[in-house]
Amino acid sequence: MQHLDLQVIEQALDWARDGETLWLCTVLATFGSSPREPGSLLVARRDGRHVGSLSGGCVEEDFLARLRDGEFDTDITTLRYGDASQGPRIELPCGGILEVLIERLAPEPANLVHLEVLHATLLGQRPLVRRIELDTGRVRFVEDSGLGPRVECEADSQAVRVRIGPAARLIIAGISPVSAACAEFARTLGFEVIVCDPREEERRGFEVPGIEMQSVLPSTFIASGACHATTAVVALTHDPRIDDLAMIEAVRTPAFYIGVMGSRKTSEARAERLCRSGGLSDDDIARIRMPIGLALGSKTPAEIALAVVADIVRVQRGRARNEL
Repeated sequence: MQHLDLQVIEQALDWARDGETLWLCTVLATFGSSPREPGSLLVARRDGRHVGSLSGGCVEEDFLARLRDGEFDTDITTLRYGDASQGPRIELPCGGILEVLIERLAPEPANLVHLEVLHATLLGQRPLVRRIELDTGRVRFVEDSGLGPRVECEADSQAVRVRIGPAARLIIAGISPVSAACAEFARTLGFEVIVCDPREEERRGFEVPGIEMQSVLPSTFIASGACHATTAVVALTHDPRIDDLAMIEAVRTPAFYIGVMGSRKTSEARAERLCRSGGLSDDDIARIRMPIGLALGSKTPAEIALAVVADIVRVQRGRARNEL
């Protein structure tokens, strides 16, 4: 999930508590060009006030106009924007097709509870799935690993499964030129980015807007309970005093991605060292991606960071390397 999703649900909860009926929209699928991925959220009121995004603006304008005109009074509606068979009114300038689920939520106790569970899930440690029956509008929560596509349609097409969970988090262990580029890429992709480094001289020269800085050893921060199931941990300094300790703590967490920078030779030496001195098992070592990232032939800090973040996204989406 991205931070924008949390803003959407917080606003939805505020409006529902104030007795407002609201419409919660979820992007179910995209075909062709689309600026927002499946699972993206928007919440709106009848008067047009809204938070969130479904596209670059063309879909929102049409949806809000139709909402103000009194449409979408049923509990659940699905629309395909950009599908010529549904009329030119919803043709997308970008030429893509966007399928949107629209849920009408009256300020009833059951809907308030549902929004509160959504809010708690976005802030908590445990990912869930919202299973929505498209014919009845019935919704329930299902346990989930948090990995895989954001939206899945069940085989009979009568229900969709929408993954929700804490905003994707990236913990960067130690500051280096690669760390700066990695933080910028991840922040742009909607990750909550936290950089940990106890060295004041390194922190002084590190300037990446929109990230959180922790002036402690990364291992200390990781051990504090900072990792949940949608957390990635990467060590990018080449300093074993920082990188090795971060890996020892990271494998004790539910983080979905753990990786450390270094050549194959360096990685082999690190694996032996982590087993001998760090007490890690073979299973622990298997969780650590070393060398880190996709094999793109990267040379510069930005290219290495691209390979790292691309690999994180690959694992997050449940894609095997041989599927790329």
